[in-house]
Parts: sequence; structure tokens; C-alpha cells
Amino acid sequence: MDNQSVTNIKTYPLSQRPRERMIEYGEKALANYELLAILLRTGTRGSSVMEVAMSLLNQVEDLFYLKYISIEELMGITGIGKTKAIELKAAIELGFRIATATQIKSGQITSSEQIGNLLISEMKGLQQEHVIAIYLNTKNEIIKKETVFVGSLTQSVAHPREIFKQGMRYSAARIILVHNHPSGNPEPSQADIQFTTRLIECGELMGIEILDHIVIGESSYYSLKEHNYF
Repeated sequence: MDNQSVTNIKTYPLSQRPRERMIEYGEKALANYELLAILLRTGTRGSSVMEVAMSLLNQVEDLFYLKYISIEELMGITGIGKTKAIELKAAIELGFRIATATQIKSGQITSSEQIGNLLISEMKGLQQEHVIAIYLNTKNEIIKKETVFVGSLTQSVAHPREIFKQGMRYSAARIILVHNHPSGNPEPSQADIQFTTRLIECGELMGIEILDHIVIGESSYYSLKEHNYF
């Protein structure tokens, strides 16, 4: 921390502290200077952290140009020393890289058979029930494959909330759900069918299509879509 930094953001009332406001209302509710104040952490003897943040914004014509500001220019602003300038420059660059990044895609799904056969070798022999959600974009390209549930002594049913929470996080258009039967028999139970129906209903509300629900056995799979359950 810079030696001149003595005005801590904790001196502000709780209702005015950016960190507390972010926790309560989310980051999108914060103004640009509040986001910068969180990164700056403290002000100086002559200026509060909010004032330092606003001084920084006043140095650029538009927020867009903040990514071009140099460490030397940052250090020229009262209240921003070398350490803070480096930290700010790193945060700005990381934000720029995130904004220009593209999602990693892991191939395109063309059929339930493709997924079923792929996951037989991965899931057969598991002694506990595992639920895997495969999140797809509008082109049926895999955005993410994630284990969303593992059975335990106290819980044996996955919850749609967790499945769709991740779907929203990855901006998925479609989901293929896959789970194994430790018994080795892929025939779906009545609970599997009811759970699938519940997922479809939730998906319709969320705008995310359930493309299939596949049950993996010891050496074969069962697609509820292929068997016309939906």
C-alpha cells in the first residue's frame, strides 16, 4: 500500500461502501467510480477514495479509453502510487482480455448415440450415481461438460436448480443430461422419467431446451429422447 494512503473506505457508512453495495445489489448496480474505488481501496490525506476514483475517470475522455492509460499516467493522479497503478493496469488488461475472449468449444453433438457411446466408458462401473450436464450452444457445440451431482447416503436426487444455474452461467441454449445406474441396467426408473419431465418444464420457463436425458449402464445406454418420452 502507498505510504500516503490513509483514508480507508471503511470510514464510509455501510450504505455508501461500494463493496457492501456490490454484495447487496450486485456489481451491475455500481457506478464506474465505485468499481474503481473497490480496486483503489484507500484515498489520501487530502482526498477520499471516491474522489481519487472520480479524478481517474476525469483523466479519460470515455471509459473505453481507460484501457489505453499508461502506468505513468496513472501515477500522475494524486492518490495513485506505483503499486496501485500496476494493480489497476493489470485489472484493466484482464477485463479487456475477458471481453475479447471466446468460449472454448469441445466439438459438435450430432446424435444421442454419440454421447451415449462416449460416456459408457467414462461412467460404467461407478459405484455412485453421477449426473453430468452437457451444455450446448445453438449449433449444438459443447460449451461445457460438468458433473452437477454425485449421489450420497443423504441425497440421491439431483436438483434442477443447480443444472439450470450452470446453464445460465454458460449461456447455454440446450442441455443434454446424462446419469449412470450403478446397477448396470440403463432402463430408466419412474423417478428418472418424472425428473426428465420436470427438467423439460423448467427448461421451457428458462428458455433452455432439454435435448435428451441419457442413462448409462454397464455396456449400453438408454436415450429417453430416442424412446419418445418427450
